[in-house]
Amino acid sequence: MEFEKEAAPSSPSSMPASPGAQYFNSCALSLSILCVLEFEVPISFDDSQTFPLLKDVFLPINPRFSSIMVEDKKGARKWKRVEVNLKDHVKVPVFPKGLSPALYQDHSNDYFSKIATDQLPQNRPLWEIHIIKYPTTNASGHIIFKLHHALGDGYSLMGALLSSTQRADNPSIPLTFPSRQSQSQQKENGEKVGNIFRHVRRIFSGVFNTLLDFGESIVKSGLDDDRTPIHSGTEGLEFQPKVTTKMTFSLDQLKQIKDNLNVATSRYIKGTLEKSSIAITNMIGPIEKISMANHPVSDFYYIVGGCPLSLVVTMVSYMGKLNVVFATEKGLIDTEKYKSCIESAFQMTLKATDHSVS
Repeated sequence: MEFEKEAAPSSPSSMPASPGAQYFNSCALSLSILCVLEFEVPISFDDSQTFPLLKDVFLPINPRFSSIMVEDKKGARKWKRVEVNLKDHVKVPVFPKGLSPALYQDHSNDYFSKIATDQLPQNRPLWEIHIIKYPTTNASGHIIFKLHHALGDGYSLMGALLSSTQRADNPSIPLTFPSRQSQSQQKENGEKVGNIFRHVRRIFSGVFNTLLDFGESIVKSGLDDDRTPIHSGTEGLEFQPKVTTKMTFSLDQLKQIKDNLNVATSRYIKGTLEKSSIAITNMIGPIEKISMANHPVSDFYYIVGGCPLSLVVTMVSYMGKLNVVFATEKGLIDTEKYKSCIESAFQMTLKATDHSVS
């Protein structure tokens, strides 16, 4: 991977790239976040609407959306502001005409798999927008935001995306997001404020867990996982096509499991899966339905492209539900069987918690 050389290292339009940005955009690893918006109605806007929205709303959110990564004479990488040619960043694929939604779904899946593994050019800002105007079995149209992970972490990139949307019912009202804690947890936390010993214990616990995770990362970095049905060990997995499968769960049912078991569901899931050869990442989405350019969004989800893993799981909440997406190595994992196993496990857990309460 080659970077442009900075002609004027002291230019005020450049700023240092963080260690994380450099790590995520290197010859060893290049990660991108692909967020998919599924629309209820056909996409009717054209370049005359798309470009002003990007120029006036999207680009000002983050200066790195208008920057490229360059190297100075000492080899240090920086972000350099450049003029953005929006035509280079907006892609509108053309599929055969007159196909059924099911066939358009197949074309969309193949297209999504391809752009997830394609490398973003280093000579322009590290993002693209793909507008799929064909109806599929899931939606009347799709927009895919492909944002390089070097541009920011998941929260900042998700915030940038949601800043380009509005509430579908009332655009003048800001979006709201689900609380991470229930009312009982908030009350319990309020009672602990005066207990200095519990605060100290919490601090030391955080430090210990951080050191433990760091140590595990160091040890695992020199080891290779055993070959399993979800880990092929194939070289160059980051460039191999993936099959994407989405599942949806009710947040109310997940909260029911959490309350009945009296545990944090996320911790239970992490403890069960942390030794697997997979990557898991999650985000919090809005409670209300969103729209973009007056087009209501029926659903949205994201995946992480460029991961050298056979299985990557992403989760995001939206309108009272949790979307879980599995990006699996093509030809290794039977996605339908895997999906069926997950659904069966969820229903068994939900049923078991109901019986334990009764």
